[in-house]
Amino acid sequence: MEKEHIAIVGAGLVGSMQACYMAQRGYQVSVFERRGDIRKAEIAAGKSINLALSDRGWKALRGINMEEAIREIAIPMKGRMIHALDGELSFQPYSKDGKCIYSVSRGGLNQLLLEKADEYEGVSLHFNKQCKDIDLKTNSIRFKDVVSGEVITQKFDRIFGTDGAYSAVRLRMQKVDRFDFSQEYLSHGYKELEIPALPNGEHRMDLNSLHIWPRGEFMLIALPNMDGSYTVTLFFPFEGPTSFESIKTEQDVVDFFERTFPDAVPHMPNLVEDYFANPTSSLVMIKCDPWHYEDKVCLMGDSAHGIVPFYGQGMNAGFEDCTYFEALMVEHNSDWTKVLEAYSKIRKPAGDAILELAVRNYIEMRDLTADPHFVLQKKIEKRFAKKYPEKWMPLYEQVTFSHIPYEEALERGDIQNRIMQRVMDRPDIEENWDSESVEQAIIAEVQALKLPSPLSLQD
Repeated sequence: MEKEHIAIVGAGLVGSMQACYMAQRGYQVSVFERRGDIRKAEIAAGKSINLALSDRGWKALRGINMEEAIREIAIPMKGRMIHALDGELSFQPYSKDGKCIYSVSRGGLNQLLLEKADEYEGVSLHFNKQCKDIDLKTNSIRFKDVVSGEVITQKFDRIFGTDGAYSAVRLRMQKVDRFDFSQEYLSHGYKELEIPALPNGEHRMDLNSLHIWPRGEFMLIALPNMDGSYTVTLFFPFEGPTSFESIKTEQDVVDFFERTFPDAVPHMPNLVEDYFANPTSSLVMIKCDPWHYEDKVCLMGDSAHGIVPFYGQGMNAGFEDCTYFEALMVEHNSDWTKVLEAYSKIRKPAGDAILELAVRNYIEMRDLTADPHFVLQKKIEKRFAKKYPEKWMPLYEQVTFSHIPYEEALERGDIQNRIMQRVMDRPDIEENWDSESVEQAIIAEVQALKLPSPLSLQD
């Protein structure tokens, strides 16, 4: 019997991952990418926010036997290092028991995943092929070679759209009756900068932290790289009195950074050059429904759920699409109709939830991480969770260090936050935050609401 032929449009992180999962199932897989082969390119700075790999992503990598290889290029980050305006540092651990997220280069990870996909006998990779249109009746895709200009049309049994927030596959599905779609841009954009390594190749700041300079309406973050440098990202309004629009000259850049991020400036000898050389990029949020068309076409990753990067879950959520899809293939014995219907039904609420969580986390990172009241609340939560793990798991840990569905984490996180607001309203909270009376107050709230144990929500 001839193997079904799968087309994967988009050879980014999720497309490469899904190609591996489909190849493991014995399908013939053709991967198409409008850009050139990233494996032959030098990974350039200024084009991409560094990625934070966490538990959901590691699970997907284990499924294609890539965990060990990726750990070799990943740097553990144990928490946030907050840089105050006066230069004072404060460390906020991510987990009560030392769990980490991992800084990894998007380009480096993409290269390794493509190499892995290329190892499978049934996989073929096609670069410089732009998807121009899809005939949903015949499942045919029309590609244009961006180098030669040649146009070809090819028919497939199934099609996966993993071609990002501006997906050509989704664009075709948007013309189908009763397909819902929305996109929204943040009023803030981002620009990537760099903190280079010291002359001896060492890192200039704490290696195992995600560094944040929270400044209310904007912030700077820095993630460590293997070569001793940091990928630095400025999140900043597009317009306004202090914005990308208002900074016009080299002196404007210097004045703004010295005034706003003074302890970062000595680490950024190429600040002015980087600022004007690197692009200013927008942040778009994508929602759509359903994520499939009949038993033929399926959307994954940003093409289905484009989110902003403030929870570090964009890649992890896309990789989780692949692991859910694989589990559904097992559950439904590769019945594509059942698998695709179940996939849309299960993953759509998850996509909406992680988008909501990511937007909220931007406010937390730029505003609240420097707020002593907020820091105390998180301290109380971590202490309580460590003592009563069967009763409480902080929202960040639910999202980052568990496989609790995003929508369930969001719902439980909202309930826990309401409990904590009542606790934080106690007049004696600063003096007695670690007292038994505070513990008992939280226990009483949890029991009254009959919250299920977070341990029971794990898969």
